[in-house]
Amino acid sequence: MPQFIFAYHGGKTPETEAEASKVMAAWSSWMEGLGQALVVPGAPVGLSRTVHHGGVDDNGGANPLSGYSIVEAPDQQAACDMAKDCPMVVMGDGSVEVAEIIEM
Repeated sequence: MPQFIFAYHGGKTPETEAEASKVMAAWSSWMEGLGQALVVPGAPVGLSRTVHHGGVDDNGGANPLSGYSIVEAPDQQAACDMAKDCPMVVMGDGSVEVAEIIEM
């Protein structure tokens, strides 16, 4: 079955312990709901650097990556349907880029 990477953009750091618990519960519930389709739960990432011909930028680029996961789905539309329930999308503070991982 094809695999897809979910590249998370945006999101925000919870300001209180109660808010952090709520956010973690939402992520845990969503990931559990993905069941065996969730191949690699992934993780948040730190500030990225963009390496290009002219040097290295420390700003993370135009749309910085904030984390990733890998899922299996029959097709890209099914993977997009899974991503629609991601807490960042539901809460409105981020987005999920969905790309098929091409087997070489």
